Amino acid sequence: MKKLWIAATLAAGLALGSLASVQAKLPPPPAKSDAEKAAEAEKAAAAKAKDAADLAKAQDRAVANYKKNKGIVDAKSAPATTSGKKK
Repeated sequence: MKKLWIAATLAAGLALGSLASVQAKLPPPPAKSDAEKAAEAEKAAAAKAKDAADLAKAQDRAVANYKKNKGIVDAKSAPATTSGKKK
């Protein structure tokens, strides 16, 4: 019987605690100054440029790997035949 009361008390405490945490509001964050906004925008622009450069490098590697493994030859390196004759 004593264990039942302890369990019931703990359950009630958890219920009240979770209800109180749902109702609680945090204070709003302080407003950012113009310098902080500019620094954040500069950091975001630098990250975007780095991501674009990384993507371009990855695409170049993928194309080179595809050409190497599939045996595709660049049009510049292969002589073009215009005679139309088959051997």
